[in-house]
Amino acid sequence: MSNIASAFKNGKAFIPFITCGDPDLETTGKIVREMAAKGADLIELGIPFSDPTAEGPVIQAANIRALAGGVTTDKIFEFVKELRRDVKIPLVFMTYANVVFSYDAERFMARCCETGVDGIILPDLPFEEKDEFMPVCKQYGVDLISLIAPTSADRIAMIAKEADGFIYIVSSLGVTGVRSQITTDISSIVKVIRENTDVPCAVGFGISTPEQAAKMSEYADGVIVGSAIVRQIAEYGREAAAPVGEFVAKMKAALK
Repeated sequence: MSNIASAFKNGKAFIPFITCGDPDLETTGKIVREMAAKGADLIELGIPFSDPTAEGPVIQAANIRALAGGVTTDKIFEFVKELRRDVKIPLVFMTYANVVFSYDAERFMARCCETGVDGIILPDLPFEEKDEFMPVCKQYGVDLISLIAPTSADRIAMIAKEADGFIYIVSSLGVTGVRSQITTDISSIVKVIRENTDVPCAVGFGISTPEQAAKMSEYADGVIVGSAIVRQIAEYGREAAAPVGEFVAKMKAALK
């Protein structure tokens, strides 16, 4: 059983996302530790990329700030190594295929294994091309997280059957960002997933309030929140750890 499975063993999982290095890695570390202390079950760590095609304006801006501050993939690996001294919950990277390719996929996954990264999400990697990374992920024990979108339709079963770690259900079409309402029929997507795998599934894209989180958790095993957290970091900067921690505590409470 991968470490990721432990995030889902005590009820519904709350999964926050943060961009590494926004505004700097020291602040990222404080926020990650505070989120873990306030009930986060698994944390997604974004590796900044210059062309983050799945991201809306809020996370795009965080990527730009982090890159302008001099963050690199190597610095993030060293940062995670330091985090792992005391942060025990599962950690997964979210980045883009080009970041892994340019680093060298085998070297990248070897460092994930060495530093304690449990999985990776590559939103621009089509299911049909996952064999570019899957063998090396398996070699180093890194779960390659599959995404299922509202448009996946007859591909849902196929994707679910081969899923590792957890399945990321994209709640809405388009890019990441806060949405006032989510109209996708999540229950029907989850039904097909359940018929094909026991791997847990979590819903992300657009969730920003405790009410939305509670609603999504009626169907899925977990809820993912990114833009609402990254927006707070943009607002509070180096003082963001406390307000983000309070937000995480509220969202986790809504899932109970």
